[in-house]
Amino acid sequence: MTHSAATEPAPVRTKAYPAPDDAIEPRSEDGRRVSEADYWAEYYQAADICYEWNNGRLEEKPVSSWDTIAVYKWLMGLLEHFLKVHPIADWVVLDMGFRLALAEKTVIRRPDLGVVRRDNPEPLRSGMASYPGVFDLCIEALSDRRQRDIRRDTVTKHGEYAGGGVPEYYILSHRDEHQAFYALDAAGHYVPLPATDGIIRSRVLPGFQFRQRDLCAQPDWDSLRADPVYAGFVLPGWTAAEQRAAAEAARAGLATERAETEAARAEAEAARAELATERAETEAARAETEAARAELATERAETEAAARRQAEAELARLRAQIAASKQ
Repeated sequence: MTHSAATEPAPVRTKAYPAPDDAIEPRSEDGRRVSEADYWAEYYQAADICYEWNNGRLEEKPVSSWDTIAVYKWLMGLLEHFLKVHPIADWVVLDMGFRLALAEKTVIRRPDLGVVRRDNPEPLRSGMASYPGVFDLCIEALSDRRQRDIRRDTVTKHGEYAGGGVPEYYILSHRDEHQAFYALDAAGHYVPLPATDGIIRSRVLPGFQFRQRDLCAQPDWDSLRADPVYAGFVLPGWTAAEQRAAAEAARAGLATERAETEAARAEAEAARAELATERAETEAARAETEAARAELATERAETEAAARRQAEAELARLRAQIAASKQ
């Protein structure tokens, strides 16, 4: 039997996706003038390009190189370890925006990482899409492909964050000369956090510290557990468990040593007892030998005495016989 054309299955149609080279790049609107209301409504949650808002103009947020992102990820992981042990703050890493009403302008900035202490007047809450307060710490991963991008973080945002009262500001980079760590002084100006022995210590997060050269070296967490700079907050549970295991092993070793000492003492006592027994047996054997000698001496004395008596009797008999023959 043959099938009619009407009963033939329809061919499968596949959608043709453009090759990467043919993909349409999203058109940037960097520099476009828009109102703050339009920014929040149309650009703040744009999927393709991350925009900030600078006093009426859109600013495309530049991307960082992979090397700088690696520095950022390492410090972010270190901060996560710290806040697990010392839950004094919360943080966001999804470019959450916050508004800074400065004396000369208003800006909306979206730091790569923002930290909010739990005693901040505006704590982070579930459901927030933007932050209504001022972050306690802002961290930016520097984009160094263009000079204007470097200036954006090192000069422009430096002034804005200071003017807006952000207590601490870190600039991360895979280049040492671009790394910077600031804290507000009493006059509201940023001053570098001192690197005592190469260690940066946060004032906003007491106890949070890191060795500046580790930002690029990025040692693994296991190695940091034994480092006095990080031991207080990097995997302390693992360290405590290891310390407990080491203490248990030490106690077990001590118990084994004590048991071995007691066994050695018991063996020594048994050896001494065996030696005493051997000595007693030797003394008994010596006593038996002396007794045998004494008995032998007695037997000899008795034999000699009997022989003397017999000789004396024989001599007396002979004398008597001689005397009788003379009569």
